[in-house]
Amino acid sequence: MAMDRETTHSKSELFSILSSHRRRYAIHICKHEGRPVSLSELAERVGAWELDKERSELTSAERKRIYTSLQQTHLPTLAESGIIEYDGREAELTEDAERLEVYLDVVPGDSVPWAVYYLGLSGIALCVVAGLWIGLVPTHQVPELGWATALIVLFGASAAAHAYTNQRYRLGGMERPP
Repeated sequence: MAMDRETTHSKSELFSILSSHRRRYAIHICKHEGRPVSLSELAERVGAWELDKERSELTSAERKRIYTSLQQTHLPTLAESGIIEYDGREAELTEDAERLEVYLDVVPGDSVPWAVYYLGLSGIALCVVAGLWIGLVPTHQVPELGWATALIVLFGASAAAHAYTNQRYRLGGMERPP
């Protein structure tokens, strides 16, 4: 399935498109599979995640409700936006979907946003540097270069953890959506 048109969206349009968990789940599945995915498979997997059940435990009514919702609302919305190609039977991500990466980061509910983390880390670094300047931070046990090295290692380790977490929590990056 190839896309013939170039589609651009404002941030508010993209956030509106991605506001539905069913659409995010469908994107996640298509991204994870990397191939066209049938509507029935999408409905089963979305239903299992949404209802927190095994796929085999879904009732036919639950499957049908989610199938109909995907078929009539969510997949056409994603297709109109150029994120997926949808022919009524199968859905597949388009090349435009790659541009969504910046909007698909997921922050787990129990974590501190990275911007706040780095702000705090910068505050600590500023305190250490100010303490070195005015002589409050001891340099007889740890020289100034040691403090600088420790701060650089701390920022580097934080950036590595951020990159790892960021990659791990992207839609399509793991079996179940984050």
